[in-house]
Amino acid sequence: MTSSNRAGNFVEQPGGFKAFIPSPLPPDPPIRLSKELWKVLSRADLALGRLDGAANILPNPDLFVAMYVRKEAVLSSQIENTQASLADVIEYEAKVSSHRPLPPDVGEVFNYVRAMNHGLNRLEHLPLSLRLIREIHGILMEGVRGGQRAPGEFRREQNWIGPDGTNLQGAVFIPPPVPEMHESLHQFERYLHQDEKLPDLVKVGLVHAQFETIHPFLDGNGRIGRLLITFLLCQTGVLKRPLLYLSQYLTKHKQGYYDWLMAVRLRGDWEGWLQFFLEGIARVATEAADKARRITALRQTHQEKIATRGRIKPTCLRLLDLLYQAPILSAKNVEKWLKVSQPTAHSLVKHLEGIDLLREITGRARDRVYRYEEYWKLLNE
Repeated sequence: MTSSNRAGNFVEQPGGFKAFIPSPLPPDPPIRLSKELWKVLSRADLALGRLDGAANILPNPDLFVAMYVRKEAVLSSQIENTQASLADVIEYEAKVSSHRPLPPDVGEVFNYVRAMNHGLNRLEHLPLSLRLIREIHGILMEGVRGGQRAPGEFRREQNWIGPDGTNLQGAVFIPPPVPEMHESLHQFERYLHQDEKLPDLVKVGLVHAQFETIHPFLDGNGRIGRLLITFLLCQTGVLKRPLLYLSQYLTKHKQGYYDWLMAVRLRGDWEGWLQFFLEGIARVATEAADKARRITALRQTHQEKIATRGRIKPTCLRLLDLLYQAPILSAKNVEKWLKVSQPTAHSLVKHLEGIDLLREITGRARDRVYRYEEYWKLLNE
C-alpha cells in the first residue's frame, strides 16, 4: 500500500508500518515561485547582504564569529532539549565556574562548536559531501549522549521520530528503510553538486528539509541538518562568515518548524515550507546585522574609555578584543591568553572592573570570575 505526493511516497513495510521514501530533488512539478515567495526571498537576500556589509565593518570579524558560532550551537542544541546555556559553554571552554555545577549536556553544545568549526575549515578544501557530513557527525557525537550510536556512520537499522518511548507503530514519522536511505543519500549528494537554476536560498531550504526527511543517523540528525544550512550559505558565497544563527528562529517557532517539514512529506507543500524558512532567514539576518552594528559601536565606545585611563592602554585594548571572544573569564585566563605575568593579569582585570567594563559575578574572595557586562547583555537580548 502506498500513498504519494511530489515529495515522496509512504510505503507499507513488512513490519506493518509505513516508511516515507523521498523523491529526488529538485521537486517535480518544479517549485512555483509565487509573488509572495519572491517577496520573502527578496527580503531574505537583502537582509543577508546587509549582514555581510555589517560584518565587513567589524574591526576583527573573527572575534565576533567565534561568539556567533557559540550562540548558534546553544540554540540548535536547545531544540533537542539540552539545558546548557551560552554562559555554560563559555565557562566550560574557559575552565571557570561562576557559581554552580555545569549541566552535563554542555559537552554536546561544545561538540557542536567543534563540528561547526571543523566543517567550515574543511569547506575551504572539500565541497560539502556525504564524506564531510559523516566527519562532522563523528565530532558532534563524540563522548556525549548518543555517542554510542554509531557516530560518524550512517544508520544500519530503521529509526523513527516520536515521543520518548514510542515504538514504530506509534511513531510520528518513519524515515526510509536502510536500502532506500542509501539510495536517497546518493541522490542527495548528487543534488548538492548539481548546478541549480533555483536561487541559492531556495536550494538551501530544499536541502535542509530533504536531509531531515532522510534522517540518516541514529542520533543528531536535527543538529547536522541545521549545520548544513550554515555550510551551504558559506559554500555558495551567500555569506562570507557564519554570522547567522537561524536556530534562534527555529527555537522560537519549534512547532511550526516541525509542522512545515511534515507538510512537505504529507502534502508535498514545498512552497509553504520555503515561505517559513525564508521568513526566518530574513528576520534573523536583519537582527544579526543590527546587532553587529551595535557591537561595533560598543567596542569603539569602550576603546575610547580605555584610551582616557591609565598607562597600560595597549594591553588593555588587547584584553578588550579578547572579551568579544570570551566575555566570561578569570585573571588566570588573561595571564594565559595574553602571555602576561600574574600581577599584570590581575592589574588588567582590576583596571577594566574599575571603569565598569568588567563585573565580578561570583562574590568570592578567591577564584573570581568576571563578565563583560554590556556586551553580554547585548548578546542575550
